[in-house]
Amino acid sequence: MKKGFALLTLIAFLSIGNFSIFAQDTTADEEVAASETVTNEETSKDEVIENETTEENSTEDVTNEETFHQIIKQKFMEGGPEFMGIVLLCLILGLALSIERIIYLNMATINSDKLLNDVESALKSGGVDAAKDVCRDTKGPIASIFYQGLDRSNEGLEQVEKSIVAYGSVQMGLLEKGLSWISLFIALAPMLGFMGTVIGMIGAFDSIEAAGDISPSLVAGGIKVALLTTVFGLIVAMILQVFYNYLISKVDSIVNDMEDSSIKLVDILVNNK
Repeated sequence: MKKGFALLTLIAFLSIGNFSIFAQDTTADEEVAASETVTNEETSKDEVIENETTEENSTEDVTNEETFHQIIKQKFMEGGPEFMGIVLLCLILGLALSIERIIYLNMATINSDKLLNDVESALKSGGVDAAKDVCRDTKGPIASIFYQGLDRSNEGLEQVEKSIVAYGSVQMGLLEKGLSWISLFIALAPMLGFMGTVIGMIGAFDSIEAAGDISPSLVAGGIKVALLTTVFGLIVAMILQVFYNYLISKVDSIVNDMEDSSIKLVDILVNNK
């Protein structure tokens, strides 16, 4: 009897212990599952927030890009089409002339030392006619000057020098063709801007006179137009000034090369006479 009671007690203790262990395991599993659920929810929230942030950044970038173009268009229209249109026309014409001059001057630039060597070799091997053929087949103002000088070589060195000087002036005029118009647009663009400034200020004072009172809202529009036309005119002038200075330096470089090469040509003719 005592042994049976002890056996039942032992079985009861073992059952209670297993139930506790099972309960602890179940509770632990539930806590892990709950923590994983919370973690997944937080991760999902973070991903949603990141996606929303990315979408907001993309939207802001597009908005900023659109706003930049819209601001330019808006400010251009606010400046007044009668002045802003003329300033824009000055920019377009000035840039067109500048690009044309850049292409022309780059095509006019050649290796003068190589041309001199070819002309000297042709003079020694085939005479003046062979040297003229070399100049005829070479592009640029230096080759044209050489051709004119060689064409007068039978009349003496004095005539050669006169021919080089005279035709050099012609080539210099061709190199500087169009630069005066670019200079005009450089001066005209800010002048138009300043004229818009004066007219805008006159409009502002007319508004004050008509209202009989000085109010910021009355003068703000006229002053805004004045400043916008001035800004755009100065921007156009600065852009064209950069191109103009580059073209002037390019022309000076070619002219110096022309003068130096012409002196060397005369020396070659003297040595091969």
